Amino acid sequence: MTDMDKLQNVRIEVDVNQGDNSVSPDALGVDSKQRMKNKDQSGYAAIKPEFLDLNHVPKVAAHLPASTSEELTAMATGTEKRKSDSDETPQMPYKKKMKLKGRNKKRPRGNRPDVGTKLCTKIVHGLECPFGEKCQYSHNIAEYVASKPADISDRCYIYETFGRCPYGIMCMFSKHHVDERYKNVVNESLYETTSKKKTVLNQLDSRGDLQTRLWKKKYNFSKANVILKCYEEKMKKSGGADKHVSDVDEAGDHVHADCDVGQCDKTSHRTDSDDSNKGDPSIIGDRADNDKSLSMNEEASSNGNIVGVAVSTNMPDNEDMPSIATLNVQHAGPVTDEDTIKLRPLEKKKLNFADKLYLAPLTTVGNLPFRRLCKTFGADITCSEMAMSVPLLKGQQSEWAILRRHESEDIFGVQLCGSYTDTMTRCGQLLQENVDMDFVDINCGCPLDLVFKKGDGCALMGRTGRFEKLVGCMTEVLDVPLTVKMRTGIYESKSIAHNLIPRLRDWGVALVTLHGRSREQRYTRLADWTYIDRCAKAAAPMPVFGNGDILSYEDANQRRKETSVAGMMIGRGALIKPWIFTEIKEQRHWDISSSERLDMLRSFTNYGLEQWGSDQRGVATTRRFLLEWLSFLYRYIPVGVLERLPQRINEKPPYYIGRDDLETLMASGNCADWVKISEILLGPVPDDFEFLPKHKANAYQ
Repeated sequence: MTDMDKLQNVRIEVDVNQGDNSVSPDALGVDSKQRMKNKDQSGYAAIKPEFLDLNHVPKVAAHLPASTSEELTAMATGTEKRKSDSDETPQMPYKKKMKLKGRNKKRPRGNRPDVGTKLCTKIVHGLECPFGEKCQYSHNIAEYVASKPADISDRCYIYETFGRCPYGIMCMFSKHHVDERYKNVVNESLYETTSKKKTVLNQLDSRGDLQTRLWKKKYNFSKANVILKCYEEKMKKSGGADKHVSDVDEAGDHVHADCDVGQCDKTSHRTDSDDSNKGDPSIIGDRADNDKSLSMNEEASSNGNIVGVAVSTNMPDNEDMPSIATLNVQHAGPVTDEDTIKLRPLEKKKLNFADKLYLAPLTTVGNLPFRRLCKTFGADITCSEMAMSVPLLKGQQSEWAILRRHESEDIFGVQLCGSYTDTMTRCGQLLQENVDMDFVDINCGCPLDLVFKKGDGCALMGRTGRFEKLVGCMTEVLDVPLTVKMRTGIYESKSIAHNLIPRLRDWGVALVTLHGRSREQRYTRLADWTYIDRCAKAAAPMPVFGNGDILSYEDANQRRKETSVAGMMIGRGALIKPWIFTEIKEQRHWDISSSERLDMLRSFTNYGLEQWGSDQRGVATTRRFLLEWLSFLYRYIPVGVLERLPQRINEKPPYYIGRDDLETLMASGNCADWVKISEILLGPVPDDFEFLPKHKANAYQ
């Protein structure tokens, strides 16, 4: 079945009498004249009259949970009854019809299939299962095939791209690469070429040594711990000490009170031979040479161009130290000095942020497939989703998956969220030593209550002392630039970013990205670019990127011209129209067709199948993230439909009909129509499929 055939099967019905979930216009107060007036009102986009849908009938989405569907219908129609205080008087006056707004907090998640119904991966690859009959997974391929849903298509993207599909018979496109005997076919020549090239970096192998050391708390964090102790001594000397900068054992290594933070690495190697870290379960590793031999090495290496020095460490303590001339010098090849000589700020890796287009780190929707798509449209800088510091230190697979980087992401950063200096510093060391990245970003702008109440995200802006310690220690432990993403402030009535940003510059931050809204404000107001300009001028010469309400190249040009920002960070604008990066670079409005947008969605699903898998679980995960993205993508209004350009991000359109059926389907705010779009690309949804959008308004359109 072609895509056009699928489209005919999911064609939108706009007739009043069609649709099982439709509600009469009278019950909903549908007024065509009022809707005509709306297009000229503030907050509504101007749509050409010939595209207006004056007969639109709102209806409840088909794939909502039953309880949610009834609740939303009652709220929208005003038929929801008030709760009675007693069972004897159940009949209460009807509530007033409410405007659907807010967030659906308890959203259903897809149920994972039973373990017994899943096929053992050893059997899939034609290997012998070491558990035999005791294996909790199924070994009966014929039984699995009989219960498996029909294949989505006869073409497997993973097999076509890499020459081998690792999911074998479990793949939802298995017809392409599985023969009659259920054997997985391999394109040897293509697979030999692609297997040598690593396209996705920063993958944490669950069986690898790194995760095991993190699980057992045996990772050596001595470098981070010495930096923490050194910074603590510095703060004590300056009179602004905090006794709880870190949780390192107070009986730990002796750090001179007059040492500077920049000298921390010079003493870090001494701690390996000390007994100071016995009480810290996270520091278990090989110990270095004792202080005596180490001091001799330092003295020898500082006199002349001696590459390696071999010193006998068995001399008695009361024996005089031999001179340099009497030492047994051996040239053992090149030896790096990274552990003994700290990089100065001028020697650290530098990035040129000027005039770059920065795709904002976006929770949930800013996944790797979406970032890959934005790179094809011209995004310059990408960043991972927000990763929490504590789960990373614990080696949680789900949190490490956020750090994955595609080879196309040439400037890639990792965003960390946390407020404790010790955990963030150790996490910085962990990333520095194990993750391929170009910079680390501290999340100081997350407004979520769950994050804010822990002291993370926006709360860090109100804790300047802790923020200074955190930044100071992380700049020492990292060899890549440290950036900060923040808001104007916590409260709408009090902006504090202009006071904090110059201090961040002095602390060593390389870049600040400023969202022109406060935590309290959220999206109830437009971004304050006048204030962003004020902060950018106060931060000079440190670059500041502005963020907020950019949806066209004209918006970007205006902000770049009227402010002192060094570049643009784009978040919602990229979710609504990922091709905004192309528009900005080519300085044009792209009247993208519905078929081009469908091809874009197909690329996303292909990237998703490559990322999350082409089996049932992988397809379900790809579908879920596709639906989450469509909750933003439908807000785009085609250029040919608008009366005036450009589209404003705070303007919503009245109901309109597109220039073809697919464009009309893509313009729908009803999540049931998003499910139909997913069925074009990923096949029919299961009978028990449920999807509740994040916002209530999208469940009833």
